[in-house]
Amino acid sequence: MDRALGLAALARGRTSPNPLVGALVLDARGLLVGEGFHAAAGMTHAEVGALAQAGDRARGGTLVVTLEPCCHHGRTPPCSEAVITAGIRRVIVAMEDPDPRVAGEGIKALRLAGTEVLVGVRQAEAQNLNAAFCHRLRTGRPLGVLKWAMSVDGRTALSNGASQWISGPASRQRVHELRAHCDAVIVGGGTLRSDDPLLTSRGRRALEPLRVVISRGLNVPERAQLWDQRAAPTLVAHGPEAPEAARQRLDGLGVERLELACCEPLELMQALARRGCNQVLWECGPELAAAALRQGCVQRLVAVVAPKLLGGIAARTPLGDLQLNSMAMAPSWQEMGLSRSGADLIWELNGPDG
Repeated sequence: MDRALGLAALARGRTSPNPLVGALVLDARGLLVGEGFHAAAGMTHAEVGALAQAGDRARGGTLVVTLEPCCHHGRTPPCSEAVITAGIRRVIVAMEDPDPRVAGEGIKALRLAGTEVLVGVRQAEAQNLNAAFCHRLRTGRPLGVLKWAMSVDGRTALSNGASQWISGPASRQRVHELRAHCDAVIVGGGTLRSDDPLLTSRGRRALEPLRVVISRGLNVPERAQLWDQRAAPTLVAHGPEAPEAARQRLDGLGVERLELACCEPLELMQALARRGCNQVLWECGPELAAAALRQGCVQRLVAVVAPKLLGGIAARTPLGDLQLNSMAMAPSWQEMGLSRSGADLIWELNGPDG
């Protein structure tokens, strides 16, 4: 199962709206004869790939898979049928599929066909691997990751707005990897105006994540790196009050617009979930970050702490007002990891509903 989990992880950031799945086949003697993983939506499922590699050697053998085999017709046929047809004697499953189209029915179909099924091997690891997929199914919105880089004294920019670069090259490489594991990267109009970011993974994945700008009144610059979509697609979300001239300017540039009835983080996240996003990255300013937190749109934090002192009473900090009136209102976040990145420290935290 550890091998199957490792195979599944190879496709991080590329399978949405589908989950990450890895599988391997052992023959009747217990020898590895096939393995596979789901590489992208619409492509071969992990079980089918492993069974195809095993061929006739799968008959009477064991399938080890990180997620319950599906039992419905989507872009590909049901995996449960392929397992039964291959003559697999036993199936070992890490976790049940939370998708309501499956939800135990795949396991039921296998057992009805006389296949022995064992469920729950490395279940916690499998659930962690697909935390974003499970979160979207449970809540109707993607799992949100909020990232910022700050100095030791908690500043994300100088008083004059200068912020490049607080963190070192190694940490910026880590951020590119983080983007590669997300389906979308979100900024606000303020970040777009001040930083003119590119927001790509710098080629760490074939299809770059969707770059999203949320700007209620479309107060965005006429020229920006995000308007050039040869590197990656861009979506601009705005409210009904956005002026017609600003709408037409973006339309003329070929930039996709999304009008939200209530231009807030929660409604944007619901729209991104409908587009099939499992996990998104917030790389925004303090006010938008605080709004995303208040509206339950952030489940994980990645804080990069650089060994610098910026000072300044008016210097920018990572978060705006969270509207807390007592310490009891401040939720506790659990540490996921603390690591060195060049001269910086990267602290990863999991939220109460992460």
